[in-house]
Amino acid sequence: MRFRTRMTSLVAAGAALLALTGCGAADMTKQASPFANAQGAKTVTLSVQSWVGAQANVGVAKYLLEHELGYRVDTVQVDEVPAWDALSQGRVDAILEDWGHPDEEKRYVEDKKTIANAGELGVTGHIGWFVPTYFAEQHPDVTDWKNLNKYADELRTAESGGKGQLLDGSPSYVTNDKALVENLDLDFQVVFAGSEAAQITQIRQFAKQQKPFLTYWYQPQWLFEKVPMTEVKLPAYEEGCDADPEKVACAYPHTALQKYLNADFAKTGGTAAEFLRNFTWTTEDQNEVSLMIADQKMSPEEAAKKWVEGHESTWKAWLPK
Repeated sequence: MRFRTRMTSLVAAGAALLALTGCGAADMTKQASPFANAQGAKTVTLSVQSWVGAQANVGVAKYLLEHELGYRVDTVQVDEVPAWDALSQGRVDAILEDWGHPDEEKRYVEDKKTIANAGELGVTGHIGWFVPTYFAEQHPDVTDWKNLNKYADELRTAESGGKGQLLDGSPSYVTNDKALVENLDLDFQVVFAGSEAAQITQIRQFAKQQKPFLTYWYQPQWLFEKVPMTEVKLPAYEEGCDADPEKVACAYPHTALQKYLNADFAKTGGTAAEFLRNFTWTTEDQNEVSLMIADQKMSPEEAAKKWVEGHESTWKAWLPK
């Protein structure tokens, strides 16, 4: 994830495609859903990304499609950019949480018309730099980027050498962070944890020891419930300020997360397509399910079942009339 910052690199995208197809040719139409040839079965295939919020969306949608609408649902885990290719080709029917991929949107929605926008998810996403709230309370001025160099020594780690550490997730994510550090003349080194899960582990270890840290992070995310964090204010975002990746010197935008359907599925998908267009929930709803999955170690299906049992008035409105 996310928006441009969560796009995977071309190398990672290619690797993900090869891993998904299981062969040298990255043609996602060759790998069909295990339900594709089920005689008379109503089937839906959903793309699920690796972050837990996306797993929460798909978990609840899958549960309701199966238990309320009688569909058989398959899920395919694939990185963000390859997911657009898969959706265009009909390999998957829907992406339920997209953080903004303007190049793919222009190619597939506007030009080729093989993908249709299915409306907003109801959740607003935002990426930023965060410090633990306990550190911000001790040093209120740390929440202004202009003062970060003042705390570089306190935020230094063995991995960051003689500079302060800015903790990022997977090195396959294309973020603005290295450019921001350089263009804002900050005495920091971007250090990759390796994955979202590894980053969460590192953040929780810092918090347990009450150590200061600076991290790339995003909202919504269940971890804020366990480790309160305060955002560091970067130079204000303005439209186009991130157009040149090498010259970025502004904050990340707030993004209304979108849903997308394969264009043919949008026309012929019947009640499933209508249900997915109707699927909208709040940040609080998503975080509730995410917390059950990531912190309470429930499966997405178990978490979805528990949420569905307690929120009938919400999901009933998603069902086709």
